[in-house]
Amino acid sequence: MKQLFVHCTRNATHSALMEDGRLTEFSLEKSEGTSIVGNLYVGRIVNVLPGMQAAFVDIGLPKNAFLYVDDALHPHLDKQPKEKPSIAELLKPGEEYIVQVMKEPLGGKGARVTTHYSLPGRWLVYMPQADYVGVSKKIEHEPERNRLKGLAEQLREPGEGVILRTNAEGESPEALLEDLTALRGVWNDIRSRAARLSAPAELHRDFGLVQRIVRDVFTPDTEELVVDDENAYREATAYLRQTAPSLAERVRLYKESPPLYDKTGINEQLDKAFKPRIWLNSGGYLVWDQTEALTVIDVNTGKYTGNVDLEETVFRTNMEAAEEIARLLRLRDVGGIIIVDFIDMETEEHRQLVVQQLEGTMKRDRTKCQVLGWTRLGLLEITRKKARANVESYLYETCAACKGRGKIYIR
Repeated sequence: MKQLFVHCTRNATHSALMEDGRLTEFSLEKSEGTSIVGNLYVGRIVNVLPGMQAAFVDIGLPKNAFLYVDDALHPHLDKQPKEKPSIAELLKPGEEYIVQVMKEPLGGKGARVTTHYSLPGRWLVYMPQADYVGVSKKIEHEPERNRLKGLAEQLREPGEGVILRTNAEGESPEALLEDLTALRGVWNDIRSRAARLSAPAELHRDFGLVQRIVRDVFTPDTEELVVDDENAYREATAYLRQTAPSLAERVRLYKESPPLYDKTGINEQLDKAFKPRIWLNSGGYLVWDQTEALTVIDVNTGKYTGNVDLEETVFRTNMEAAEEIARLLRLRDVGGIIIVDFIDMETEEHRQLVVQQLEGTMKRDRTKCQVLGWTRLGLLEITRKKARANVESYLYETCAACKGRGKIYIR
């Protein structure tokens, strides 16, 4: 059973997705500044760096954004030159381009931008210059994949690209056309604004958190959406009445006590999920250490002693840990390189079963994840796409005294 909960305060909006009573996704957006991922700008090329195959672009933010050569080439791989040109051949300082933010500023780095524009709708993603059709890998029924691909080929205009989202499964041609037409209109408005405005200028802003959650997460298999703020409730229902009227009746306004996140246990689950040591139901535990460059997770048997032998105890602990790690990566919205130190297993079959458990649970993750495999030291490498600052950076601040070291000097 999937449930969505939205909690609003004066300073922020929070959303939580629970699956069978367990918290699996959490998002937070502060009131003073929404995420800029997905926003489009007309930007000016400030500097071109052939040695880095990148250019710096002024889009009106405190730090210039950066544009890699791959993001300046045609979005269709078959239409790119066989040999990658120098960035200096493609871009010149002073030129103006429409760019879209694909990764928000993190740490001391500016935003990463692209010219591979994409506008997400309820049923599909519109890519005005991509010239291809794709179907979500999560739609596994081959006849349905073929149906959707055929419809998209009929509906798109020459040069346009369309990706059918998971939500599109079973949808009518009329619903897809309505979504595509609306997104095509948004793109025409963006081009019109770009022609009138001088760089740097914002051309289009993606939805705020409430509408993004309704658009991207609130699917027919979600039982309910519970909101504790009247404005957010009206915003959610208005969007659904336009795009998916049958789901609008599943939105409920919460006015009871105790507070929504206390009653549902979300606050308690959040507190446990962000501790450095996370206990497993069996008695084993994970030690979670996050650095600027990567995330390291250590698996331990802890209090779990098993019933058969050491290998079986280790295997059962690792299997439980694999499922929990996949959930926590999604919940904590961890991006970049992840290294997992599972307890050493003697049999190759057990090692592969642990990987399969991890990959199977990761299929529920909307963010792209990849299990790269075991290193020679027996560590498992994982990558997960990072577009926004992780949730932990919003919920916690680094201690000003110890700078996150958390140690006490003993004389």
